Order: sequence, then structure tokens, then C-alpha cells
Amino acid sequence: MTLTLLPALLMLLSGSIHAVVNAMIKGGGNRMIQMALSSGAGTLIALPFVPFVPLPDGSWVWLVCATAIHLVYFYCLVRAFDAGDLSAAYPIFRGLAPLLSTLMAVTVLHETVTVQTVAGIVLIGCGMFAMVLGRHVNRATLLWSLATGVLIALYTVVDAVGVRAAPTPFSFIVWLFLMMGIASMTILPLFVGAASAPAIKAQWKSGAIAGLLSFATFGLALYALAHGPTGPLSALRETGMVTALLISIFVLKEPVTPARIAAILAICAGAIII
Repeated sequence: MTLTLLPALLMLLSGSIHAVVNAMIKGGGNRMIQMALSSGAGTLIALPFVPFVPLPDGSWVWLVCATAIHLVYFYCLVRAFDAGDLSAAYPIFRGLAPLLSTLMAVTVLHETVTVQTVAGIVLIGCGMFAMVLGRHVNRATLLWSLATGVLIALYTVVDAVGVRAAPTPFSFIVWLFLMMGIASMTILPLFVGAASAPAIKAQWKSGAIAGLLSFATFGLALYALAHGPTGPLSALRETGMVTALLISIFVLKEPVTPARIAAILAICAGAIII
């Protein structure tokens, strides 16, 4: 399966939208509630499409696995943002993801790897090492970001297999959002207890917007994965790191040093090379 223009463009757009959603979670009030509301809003958006898509026969197992992985990913993502800056956490977990997803694509999906891919992996590794060596990230942020990156790689491969096994890509996308939203709204608020009701009342509008954008970014990514190779496409999505960097500087006003910018751009360049 070769990389063609439309899947590549869809992944680039998906990456930028994904960065915006993550910035909304980072800049929100109660981040766990924001994540749950976002996922729940995605379910409401997907619900009207259910009568118009076939049942995802052939991909039910993948849907269950993907839902479980996404749920743990949501939790780890919030903990990473609780511990550190967007400009520190985001490039680590988004940079780690293409390394691992490419490795799994080669071993599980039997896709080929090139010298260019290896060069990109090395560049990403150097950028991540520079982030740690330059103390741009604390221990908690690093550990939660690494866990988030592992989960991103897992759900990327599981989603890729599932969306190809479904009768149509849209069938998998719609049902995945239904299942993720129901699980998120049921489980994630339990982590904040009595704070749930006031936070939901205060954040439902931003959660709804984030949910709409989440539906767009994941829908674009899954549609692209149904029509192209997993490794290169997952790497293209990581160009959203540039969008996240700009948001960190100009919107969140984070203390982004030239050394951190260089490390982030090295990670992004490695993803593009892959």
C-alpha cells in the first residue's frame, strides 16, 4: 500500500486539529471532565449517522480493544498535562508514537521499513533526548508522556486494522465514537468525584467544541488509515507538533526557550522523514 496525496493531506489536517484539541484540554478547567465531555460530545455527533452506516461486522473485537486503549490514553494524557507544559508533553508523546506504530506496522501488519524511516527514528530519538537532557520536562511529565505515546501507537495500529476490517471506514468511525463516548462519560468523571457537576456545568460548551474537533481529527485520521500505509500516515499526523508549539507560545504563553523549540522541531522533522 503506497502513500497517496489525499490520505497524506487528511493526516496533515488531522494533526493540526488534534493539536488544537489538546491545547483546549491543557488550557481547560478540570481536564478530566473536559476530556469526558469532549468524548461524550463526539458520541452525540456520531449518533445521527448510526442508521446510515452498516454494522461494523468483522471489527467488533477491534472496536472493543480500541475503546479500552483510548480510555486509558485519555487518562494518561490528562495526567501528562497536569504535570507539565503542552510544549513539553505534546512533542514527547506525539514523537514516540510514530516510532512505536512504525515498529508495530512492520511486525504486525508486515509493512516495509526503509533507510529513510530509520533516519527519521534516529532524529526523533535525538530530539526527545535533548528535551530530557535540557531539563525541559520533569520526571512526572516524562513518564506520563511516554505512557501516552505508547497508547497512541497501540490505538493507531488497532484502529488501522479495525477500520480496514469494517464494511466501510465510516462504520468503524461512527461506532468507535459511540463506544468511546459512553465509556468516557461513565468512567472518567469517577476520578473527580463530587467536583463533576460544577465542572460539567462550567465546561460543557468548550467540551462540545472539543468533541466536534475530536470527531473531525479522528475521523480524518481513520479514513486516511483505511486508504494508506499505517507507519508513514501516523508520522504525518505528528506535524501537529508545530501547531502545538505555536499555540504554546502565542496562546498559552508558556516559557518556550530556543533549545526547546529546536528539540521539538527535530522531533517533528524526524516524523516527517519517516
